[in-house]
Amino acid sequence: MSAVPRTGADVLVIGAGAVGSAVAFYCARAGMSVTVLDKGKPGGGTSSRCEGNLLVSDKEHGPELDLANYSLDLWRGELEEFGHLWEFENKGGIIVASRESSMTSLQRALRTQREHGIRVEEIDVPQLRELEPNISDDAVGAAFYPDDAQLMPMLLTAHMLRLARSHGAQVHPDTEVTGFLSQGERITGVTTNRGEFQANVVINAAGPWSGQLASLAGVSVPVEPRRGYVLVTEPLPPKVFHKVYAAEYIDNVGSSDDGLQTSPVVEGTPAGSILIGSSRERVGFDPTFSPTAVRDIARNAVELFPFLSDVRILRHYFGFRPYSPDHVPVIGPDPRAPGLWHACGHEGAGIGLASGTGKLIAQAVAGEPTDLDLAAFAPDRFGAADSEAAQSGAAKEAAA
Repeated sequence: MSAVPRTGADVLVIGAGAVGSAVAFYCARAGMSVTVLDKGKPGGGTSSRCEGNLLVSDKEHGPELDLANYSLDLWRGELEEFGHLWEFENKGGIIVASRESSMTSLQRALRTQREHGIRVEEIDVPQLRELEPNISDDAVGAAFYPDDAQLMPMLLTAHMLRLARSHGAQVHPDTEVTGFLSQGERITGVTTNRGEFQANVVINAAGPWSGQLASLAGVSVPVEPRRGYVLVTEPLPPKVFHKVYAAEYIDNVGSSDDGLQTSPVVEGTPAGSILIGSSRERVGFDPTFSPTAVRDIARNAVELFPFLSDVRILRHYFGFRPYSPDHVPVIGPDPRAPGLWHACGHEGAGIGLASGTGKLIAQAVAGEPTDLDLAAFAPDRFGAADSEAAQSGAAKEAAA
């Protein structure tokens, strides 16, 4: 690495969610001096408003699947000793088809997934009922993914930051970035409501706010918020034993539609509550409650697990997921603004992909060969249309 400003850190991470915390941990563990800034409380954004999915079942062949497999190897490998801290559960996932046409489509998808290394087993209705006794009578078949897993996102963020601190990292909550420092074309730090912070490398890990942050540095990264709701039931005896969702969920994950999309996703937690999703809609940072989204989610969940019709919903919450137009995260250095790096655009997969993103960033910043080629994640890969849309969106949010 080149010389660091005397008063600065090797690495400055903007955003203390799951991805930013993992970047901080891996960089600090590699011996770099690390500072983490968050405009609110660590983990208070998207990471506190999601389900904690670690999935391969919903990934299409390509760089996101490669990153998902790499990340799962880390969760189960070098990070396994910490798994109890964030309630890592290697529970497996099940995709359920409720129509013969859906099963035919699912079988077609399974063939492609197997060709690209995803472990998946087609199961019939009796096998499905052995795994999930409370599933709907409408189920005609399913697919079981043994590598799907789950963890508790808030615990992950808290403990990743604690581990980063144990390696010397410093964390500054309630510190909002208002601009960037530069020497010539090179980014050398940031200005904030609490003063200036200098660093050799500044990493944009601001989740759905990453596009706005990038615009402060004069570059366009088309990452926008995509709102999603989650419902939480009363604590129950074990009723749902895997991550279970309908085949339509995969299509919704890969869709770029602006409008509301819902499909059932149901899973239990160690505390007994059941988490129910999912919805996706691009409405900016609009916090207005959507009764339509919540109603559709509840109805879909009951169709998948009829016993839920008699279960109380204790609360609901929504989060803004960092949507990227090609559904591939943005990871690596930005050649348009030397010194600025990005670790964003993971949408609903950020929890699962955090470990791989953190380690790859640490390797690249240290000048080491990366375990995965970062070319597919390059920040400047987007076309003019995506850049113009991102700039327009950032302008609207700034005006609001």
